Amino acid sequence: MSSGAATRLTRARAGVGVGGSAERSRPPRKRLHTGALTLAVMVAPSVVLVVVVHGYPLVAAAVQAVHNGSLVNAGDYVGLDNFRTALANPTFWSAARFTAVFTLVGVFGSWLIGLGLALLVKRRIHARGLFKTLLLLPWIVPVVVSSTAWNWLVATPTSPVPVLAGHLGFGTPLFLADPGLAQIMVCVFKVWIAFPFMMLMASSALASVDENVYEAARVDGLRSGQVFLHITLPLIARSTYISWILMTIFCINDFPTIFLLTGGGPVNATNTLVVLAYQTVFANFQTGQGVAIAFMMTLVAVVVSLVLFRQIRRVDVR
Repeated sequence: MSSGAATRLTRARAGVGVGGSAERSRPPRKRLHTGALTLAVMVAPSVVLVVVVHGYPLVAAAVQAVHNGSLVNAGDYVGLDNFRTALANPTFWSAARFTAVFTLVGVFGSWLIGLGLALLVKRRIHARGLFKTLLLLPWIVPVVVSSTAWNWLVATPTSPVPVLAGHLGFGTPLFLADPGLAQIMVCVFKVWIAFPFMMLMASSALASVDENVYEAARVDGLRSGQVFLHITLPLIARSTYISWILMTIFCINDFPTIFLLTGGGPVNATNTLVVLAYQTVFANFQTGQGVAIAFMMTLVAVVVSLVLFRQIRRVDVR
């Protein structure tokens, strides 16, 4: 072996390149990523604001839930007695059952109508922009205006819908005075004001689906129903679960829809947990029990959201 080759071999074993210096190369020091630091600085004010706006009321509500005081006085510490009292009240379970029904109808009723309209709007129809704008009106119009309009339509025997039902031979139904009819009207009203949101979610999901997938399905001879079940629904599954989560939260926390339309009546037939919590605090002046009901309602919403989030993670679009 020549002397030059031996020198290069020695330098290589020492970790030095052919043209490098005799010092070993050292790895660069790890430095804090400036982008991450900048992002943290920009996000920090929002995090602090959220903690201040929501953190303090949450802590104050937790304190009230374990006391028997009022809005201005915490009162004596009673532990979990407020929760036990609420769970032992039949009115609580009646409100819980209707909350479940109201939520299920609101979520899946508005989703079915919204998805159907999204599929319709996706087709080439005349004045599609105007059609979409009109479909958004139930969601755009303030709920106070919508509830007033629905009260005018169905509230009294001389309202247009009862009068029309009488002319058709169905008698004069009292839609907001009969407990069963009032529950139906509240659920229908919720679907009416919620389906535009579901339509927007479904429309955005459908717009992201590649048209080549449908072309391949047609080449393979799949029917429209098969394309919808095996292609469209799986491809928009993530957006569907997200819309279900949001609408579930909207329905569980929906106070103005029921309060403005029926006030929770007749005979508490349309009471939901959020309305019951409001009545307990501001009508019965039982702050601890009302806040305890709100906490249990929030816990249910969190559990349902976590279950749906797990479904989102399991979705595998290929």
